[in-house]
Amino acid sequence: MRVLCVFPAAMPSSNSRPPACLVLVALFLVLLLHFSLSSQAGDRRPLPVDRAPGLKEKTLILLDVSTKNPVRTVNENFLSLQLDPSIIHDGWLDFLSSKRLVTLARGLSPAFLRFGGKRTDFLQFQNLRNPAKSRGGPGPDYYLKNYEDDIVRSDVALDKQKGCKIAQHPDIMLELQREKAAQMHLVLLKEQFSNTYSNLILTARSLDKLYNFADCSGLHLIFALNALRRNPNNSWNSSSALSLLKYSASKKYNISWELGNEPNNYRTMHGRAVNGSQLGKDYIQLKSLLQPIRIYSRASLYGPNIGRPRKNVIALLDGFMKVAGSTVDAVTWQHCYIDGRVVKVMDFLKTRLLDTLSDQIRKIQKVVNTYTPGKKIWLEGVVTTSAGGTNNLSDSYAAGFLWLNTLGMLANQGIDVVIRHSFFDHGYNHLVDQNFNPLPDYWLSLLYKRLIGPKVLAVHVAGLQRKPRPGRVIRDKLRIYAHCTNHHNHNYVRGSITLFIINLHRSRKKIKLAGTLRDKLVHQYLLQPYGQEGLKSKSVQLNGQPLVMVDDGTLPELKPRPLRAGRTLVIPPVTMGFYVVKNVNALACRYR
Repeated sequence: MRVLCVFPAAMPSSNSRPPACLVLVALFLVLLLHFSLSSQAGDRRPLPVDRAPGLKEKTLILLDVSTKNPVRTVNENFLSLQLDPSIIHDGWLDFLSSKRLVTLARGLSPAFLRFGGKRTDFLQFQNLRNPAKSRGGPGPDYYLKNYEDDIVRSDVALDKQKGCKIAQHPDIMLELQREKAAQMHLVLLKEQFSNTYSNLILTARSLDKLYNFADCSGLHLIFALNALRRNPNNSWNSSSALSLLKYSASKKYNISWELGNEPNNYRTMHGRAVNGSQLGKDYIQLKSLLQPIRIYSRASLYGPNIGRPRKNVIALLDGFMKVAGSTVDAVTWQHCYIDGRVVKVMDFLKTRLLDTLSDQIRKIQKVVNTYTPGKKIWLEGVVTTSAGGTNNLSDSYAAGFLWLNTLGMLANQGIDVVIRHSFFDHGYNHLVDQNFNPLPDYWLSLLYKRLIGPKVLAVHVAGLQRKPRPGRVIRDKLRIYAHCTNHHNHNYVRGSITLFIINLHRSRKKIKLAGTLRDKLVHQYLLQPYGQEGLKSKSVQLNGQPLVMVDDGTLPELKPRPLRAGRTLVIPPVTMGFYVVKNVNALACRYR
């Protein structure tokens, strides 16, 4: 390539501009140098970055919280627990007095304890002594035959503060029980997959043990009665329930009540369907049974505990609300995220999965508000995976992303209570395993209980949401929720705010506190997996320190990591954590 340039005969003076031809020559040399360097760079050129439109490569996410008024206020017992009646079948009911189990349950109080599940409608009450007394031979039942005497003779037989019966069970007793439970687990799974369930007998002594556990742990018992005992005209047969009510009243047990579990499945489970109108009449009948019993005349009643709100389930709820919507103190339903037989660890990181609950909430709210505007709604029996869960997955650190997001989403959308299935049980969806060791979701729940109050605050974020492109949905992998700090936590003055943050990105994210949160001291509670298993780990660490129960069976102190005032929050990849912003003096949080 040649550049021709014709110079004038007379040269310009020193203070004049260079001729245009010289400028062209200089520009040509610059372009030649650029192409030469580009050809030498080859594959070392940086790859194009998919930048969100309008963000201009911002590394900081600006975060502020509205502090004048809460957007929602949920129940003080918002995070609550469930026990499945299968613990009668596999024998774990007899071990609910364990000092370790009671200690773990107390850590999550105050809360409701719902005694219900798939075997609720096969539960029959008999006012008899414990059948284990009459059994003999080797095995767990042999060692359990003098169970009540073992409690009295145990090292910790009496909690002086509450007069509770708490036992220290011998190791051989626990080992035999685990063997029995492992065998029964296969039987329970077979029943669940075949939809054929055997009847369960709840004795008076068993009810005593259940109530002792709830009362000693600071939990309020909600008992789900059998709704599948039907008369020839398909009305509810209340004879067994009335016997249970009279016995519990004689003991002055403070219990709330439900009737049935997932009535939309009765046809497949029992061959007899119950529509919403009939179920509403059954609840009115139960209400009439409670009113003459002095201790239960004002007892709370919850229901109808329907399943996922598909078309037939919505029709059942509609019929129920039309007949008995004013009878119940809260409308209840259930949700399961994943089919436990096809789950993968990466499923827990899918934002589409995390968002499936939101649409179901709106469907339930629409029906409830049609008949009883403002009626409280509870999500009962929420589980991450079905069919009892999946070992090393639904009981691992990874499952916590679903659980924590569920808590944040439900509170934001006005659900009053969420009941976790299950505190302690067979399968792999529980908070505590069969060695009485807390699993990752337990520690997550404990932090939530200690730090999060019932008042929900609005979060304002700049630089977080990408603008949706035509034909493509971009979902958010960084989730931020804000509440007033729990006023029962005396480490923080009223007016403090607690954020909990989920980062599903594979890179760290930086958050700059702005507005009312600017230049405030922050306490970090970062929860990460502990050990070589990574996301599949069943152990967790808090701020780099592993979380385990103390040798004497007590819960460890949850120590925060103080951050300097005004410091940017750096959220590690694929983690979750709580951040208490101190001394905000938030008006919404200064009063109960």
